[in-house]
Amino acid sequence: MTGVKRKKKSAVCWKIYALRCEDIKLWCLRRFPILEWATNYNVKENLIPDAISGMMLAIQQVTQGLAFAVLSSVHPVFGLYGSLFPVIIYAIFGMGRHVATGTFALTSLISANAVERLVPLSSNNFTTSNNSGVLGLSEFEMKRIGVAAAVSFLGGIIQVTMFVLHLGSATFLLTEPVISAMTTGAATHVVTSQVKYLLGMKMPYISGPLGFFYIYAYIFENIKSVQLEALLLSLLSIVVLVLVKELNEKFKRIIKVILPIDLVLIIATSLACYYADMEYTYGLEVVGHIPEGMPPLKAPTMNVLSEVITEAFGVALVGYVASLALAKASAKKFRYSVDDNQEFLAHGLSNVIPSFFFCIPSAAAMGRTALLYSTGAKTQVACLISCIFILVVIYAMGPMLYWLPMCVLASIIVVGLKGMLMQFRDLKKYWNVDKIDWSIWVSTYVFTICFAANVGLLYGVVCTIMIMIFRFPRAETLILKNMKEAECKFKTEANCESLQQVKIVSVNNPLVFLNAKKFHADLIKIIQKDNASNQAYDDINKCEQNTLLNPLSNGSCHGESSVEPCPNERCAFILDCSGLTLFDYTGVSVLLQIYMDCKNQNINVLLAHCKASLIKAMQYSDNLGSENPIFFESVSSAVGAIQINRNFSKLNEHSEV
Repeated sequence: MTGVKRKKKSAVCWKIYALRCEDIKLWCLRRFPILEWATNYNVKENLIPDAISGMMLAIQQVTQGLAFAVLSSVHPVFGLYGSLFPVIIYAIFGMGRHVATGTFALTSLISANAVERLVPLSSNNFTTSNNSGVLGLSEFEMKRIGVAAAVSFLGGIIQVTMFVLHLGSATFLLTEPVISAMTTGAATHVVTSQVKYLLGMKMPYISGPLGFFYIYAYIFENIKSVQLEALLLSLLSIVVLVLVKELNEKFKRIIKVILPIDLVLIIATSLACYYADMEYTYGLEVVGHIPEGMPPLKAPTMNVLSEVITEAFGVALVGYVASLALAKASAKKFRYSVDDNQEFLAHGLSNVIPSFFFCIPSAAAMGRTALLYSTGAKTQVACLISCIFILVVIYAMGPMLYWLPMCVLASIIVVGLKGMLMQFRDLKKYWNVDKIDWSIWVSTYVFTICFAANVGLLYGVVCTIMIMIFRFPRAETLILKNMKEAECKFKTEANCESLQQVKIVSVNNPLVFLNAKKFHADLIKIIQKDNASNQAYDDINKCEQNTLLNPLSNGSCHGESSVEPCPNERCAFILDCSGLTLFDYTGVSVLLQIYMDCKNQNINVLLAHCKASLIKAMQYSDNLGSENPIFFESVSSAVGAIQINRNFSKLNEHSEV
């Protein structure tokens, strides 16, 4: 008996151990996404496109790293480090397989406020001649990067704290109009900060409320100090960059490999500046000396953490919001999932760890992510390969960048922000779908321009919440319910055998950004459950046919039937929208996404009792097509249309026979 008890006890212990091991494995896969995609990496299919994308990405990382470091008011070499270490960390912890993290214009602009406030340019007079012994740079430059690294460190700590508190679930408050307006306004700020380099002007650092307008006021007051050579070179660079990138986009399917115009422009202008001695002949500002080698491990300047809290929160929120939008877009495009909370951890660690290697705040950038799309990148291996090329630049090619004109670097920044600035076109879309969203976009943009990106983001979220609080009581359905409680009714036309696969769902609640995600998930579950029940019903019919037609089967359903089963009729799904009294742009987007998903699964989706405003908003999209109508005045008319289409299909089948 004792031996049996010991065996039972050991078996129980083994099961507990196996369960714990399985839990640890699942936890590791959830917290280290690289373990999931790296183990399934197909070298033959993915390595070549990832290598090409990595090489192209490295070129953009180097140019943007140098430019965004200058934007952050630190030495350009620290932008190269910021294009290396955060990329490696995000590849391990991040879930966006096509997200290119690194230096980012918006976070650089925010950290520059802290750098200029705590280590102003006026203090350079006392420290220029003093060498710090680190990378051969002056104490002034090291003090500046110390502040920028402190902003990165504290911003990363805030993001990790938000991960621990599971605040990723609150990202539904960050609606598309708010994110679009904030990023567009911040991009406008970045372009404004580069105007002095484009014009070759010397001007003091201007920030704070209404600083955007003070900058242009200063430029117009000192318009005579514009450097003609810098202006002409800037215009030429912008024209060449825009023209070649448009041609690359237009003919990318033909030429396969796009022309790295950023690299070509850097090499050409650097050589021209060197041989023409433009730095001394025309007074053209250049990048200057770039130290070689890797930086030593050193903690950020911790004694300034209490003074950079505002900038740290701005970096944490703005960087996360912009990066999450890109991660979700890539996940939707390439059909994989992204955990909002895990992204907090990934970007938090991408700011905390690199801050010990003199890195400025990091985030994902739209231009680099779009480059990965266009060059056919498959995974984060492309970003890791780009790190190899960046290491080559750091160790071997850094000194060659000395003669790169700052006006050319500013031109690369401005053209790289084209994607964000083109979001102005979204205004027409918001106006046609929901004018409230249009007003939120405009007001958020104005707040971002007048104050800062983090202020604009906060205003947009608060404004969205307040508007929804005032809009909900005016809706016919006063209480917002979950989908399970939303009086969704399912009806089956039992009297007509051909309509057994038609399902009718009545939606009696508003569809806005607050419940759009839950609405989509629950509706997809309903469709999947319905498909599963239909499959089981078909299997039972096949079994009964086999039993009747094959007497030797003895009632068994496992024998082969001599009769080919009839092809299943196309399923139909009718949404009764009579109770859909309130919607916004996010709700319309969810309806369109459900329609496209069902269409891909060979499921007809029809909408009945739709208001004219909903029909207009959905027809504004080009995804609906015009082959068959999907809007009907009533449920009965929708059912009748389905019956007519099926009878017509059967008639065609008989005609073909």
